Amino acid sequence: MEQEIIQFSGILSALFIGLLIGLRHSTDGDHIVAISTIVRDNKKIINSVWVGISWGLGHTIPLMILGTIILLLKEKFLDLYMRIAIYFEFAVAVMLIILGLQVFWKLYKGSFHFHSHHHDGLSHTHIHGSHAHNIETTDFHHGQNHSFFMNFIPFLSTKSFFIGFVHGLAGSAAVLIAILPNTSNFFSGIIFLIFFAIGTVVAMGIMTIVLSLPFKYLKSSLIGNSLISFFGILSIVLGLSLGSDLTLGTHFTEFLWY
Repeated sequence: MEQEIIQFSGILSALFIGLLIGLRHSTDGDHIVAISTIVRDNKKIINSVWVGISWGLGHTIPLMILGTIILLLKEKFLDLYMRIAIYFEFAVAVMLIILGLQVFWKLYKGSFHFHSHHHDGLSHTHIHGSHAHNIETTDFHHGQNHSFFMNFIPFLSTKSFFIGFVHGLAGSAAVLIAILPNTSNFFSGIIFLIFFAIGTVVAMGIMTIVLSLPFKYLKSSLIGNSLISFFGILSIVLGLSLGSDLTLGTHFTEFLWY
């Protein structure tokens, strides 16, 4: 593969390559689709940014662990990992299908809705995806999404973190970690991993801003629901296509950078 010929000439090259590939990695099709199905749950853009950052942090943990082991054991561990990576990729396919179905389940239950309000002389339209309109409450604390880690990292989105974690285990990370056995300097390899992680987190945070903007400024429930439905369908189709490629040997997702 293209990444197998990349070698570091020193720490600075490891830093630059890690950051560049991390920025690029966040734009993989499966990553964008997965985030697009959950970013609309937040009213404020800043909350959507935390969704992307949470994804990046979840993605980073398995990458750092696997990458460090590969730096130590080289091909011995990489060969073992590549044999089981297909199961993690299949988990990504299943997860994409579930995320897409969840979009339509929320639409069916009426969990997605728009409402307008006025303050400071301005009119605002918000989309909600975390509760049904008929049970909306004015209690601020009740309306918050509680994260499993919220007592330690209040901004962390558990759902996004878990999605990123699964992606980090899957074959998309294996393509990148394949660079590491060619790294003769352990410290350069660690620098690459750290800045790859930073690039991924930053780029996914930016990506979630872009994805959340249409929902923030939408004035029509029909348009908003249509856009959400499109993301849901795209997630299901991509999940089915990836699952077909893994189990039936088709090539529907070859255009993606796995």
